[in-house]
Amino acid sequence: MTRVLVTGGAGYLGSTLVPALLERGFGVTVVDNFMYDQDSLSACCYHKAFALVRGDVRSMAVMRPLAALVGAPLCDRDPLAATSTNKQAIVDMLSEISREQRVLLPVTNSGYGVGETGKFCTEETPIRPVSLYGRDKVEVERVLLDRHPSALSFRLATVFGMSPRMRLDLLVNDFTYRACTDRFIVLFESHFKRNFIHVRDVARAFLHGIEHFESMKGEIYNVGLSDANISKRELCDRIAAHVPEFVVHDSDIGKDPDKRDYIVSNEKVERTGYRPAFTLDDGIAELVKGFAMIRNSKYSNV
Repeated sequence: MTRVLVTGGAGYLGSTLVPALLERGFGVTVVDNFMYDQDSLSACCYHKAFALVRGDVRSMAVMRPLAALVGAPLCDRDPLAATSTNKQAIVDMLSEISREQRVLLPVTNSGYGVGETGKFCTEETPIRPVSLYGRDKVEVERVLLDRHPSALSFRLATVFGMSPRMRLDLLVNDFTYRACTDRFIVLFESHFKRNFIHVRDVARAFLHGIEHFESMKGEIYNVGLSDANISKRELCDRIAAHVPEFVVHDSDIGKDPDKRDYIVSNEKVERTGYRPAFTLDDGIAELVKGFAMIRNSKYSNV
């Protein structure tokens, strides 16, 4: 049995990916510090191929014994903690694994920062991250491909959709939650664009990368919905089609602290045979149902 190590496996992405890996017959070991007191992997505990380590990925005493497993998906409020987790912990782990091991790394396409109007960002587009998170992820990707040229990196679009460990601070999730609860939103710089992808399609991308690793290794791939390079205002219009009472107000006063504004080409990963299965409207409809259950802010991550 092939074993997969998933760091942060109880989080928003991990808690969707881990069950999918188990269903495909992989043994899965998760490392997570459970900082949000989540129980998002409770449904996996029955599985004999599932193992869990409660610990901090920044501790090599925790990670060194696990480095022999196959590597998998491994802030401004606390920049030291953010960098030590998002960058240094992964860099340290990479120094412990062999060059023969497979590493699939999720980073973010936010590294594109501010793109050129009307021009799609490809994997060759110069990186210009506008946030600490983006800068850390770009550096991890560089170190990974320098040290492990057979690894591969997925630059993920902004993720949306329901997950066992939910997050409300992601743009589609946030705006849909506001539509369902407040019924209104005030937008700053509503013309800013970005790309989106469903959380289950992220899990599918990793399964696709594992299955086609030999033909995909050593490369970077954008992963997003090619028909969802849209502005914040366009996103709100899509949400309003599902929540007719949603009122959207564009404000000329104030600035968006998140300055990302770009459109992304996902053609490279699509050439490998990968296609998303969930549309943006699928995700919005799913979120509207989910938010009938969620009525508090414990999932905000902020």
